[in-house]
Amino acid sequence: MNGLKQYFKDTWLGIWTVLVGMKVTFKHLFVPAVTIQYPDVRVKLPERARNRLYVNMDDCIGCDQCARACPVSCIEIETVKAVPGEDLGTTSNGKKKALWVTKFDIDIAKCCYCQLCVFPCPTECIYMTDVYEFSEYERQNLVYKFATLTEAEVEEKKKNFEKFTAEKEAQKAAARQNSSASATAKAKAEQKPEQPKTE
Repeated sequence: MNGLKQYFKDTWLGIWTVLVGMKVTFKHLFVPAVTIQYPDVRVKLPERARNRLYVNMDDCIGCDQCARACPVSCIEIETVKAVPGEDLGTTSNGKKKALWVTKFDIDIAKCCYCQLCVFPCPTECIYMTDVYEFSEYERQNLVYKFATLTEAEVEEKKKNFEKFTAEKEAQKAAARQNSSASATAKAKAEQKPEQPKTE
């Protein structure tokens, strides 16, 4: 008798469990779907979302502030000073450029998305974008090169600066030599000839 009673109890418990589950299912059956059909539909990101970095090289002055602020050293910048006569133009806020930015690399694999590089930039050329899909199969593809100069142009700018520096040093050396020669000549001219002794 106890076995038959337990049998009906277990059967009722099973049916009750199914009914509870079906209640939840039927409840959601007539509610509109909330599933986002990604990638056709995308969630709107918050206004302060921090994703991939971008650099507007037209406004970059090569000041290196962003690289110094980066806590993980994922930004590498190299610059060459412009020689007189080279026109680099100005930034969008009117700041005159004085350096050629020969290298501006960001290793986004190292980036911790802290945004600390954005705030010190005097021309606001580096900022976080809303791009968050940039996975790669190869790690080296996560190094973004923003510099606009070609390798040939970089070599040309370096040679121009080296030539300018060498000419300046040569002018300084010539000026020092002329100064030294004139000082020697002046010292000789100031020396009075000794008067002959009379008895």
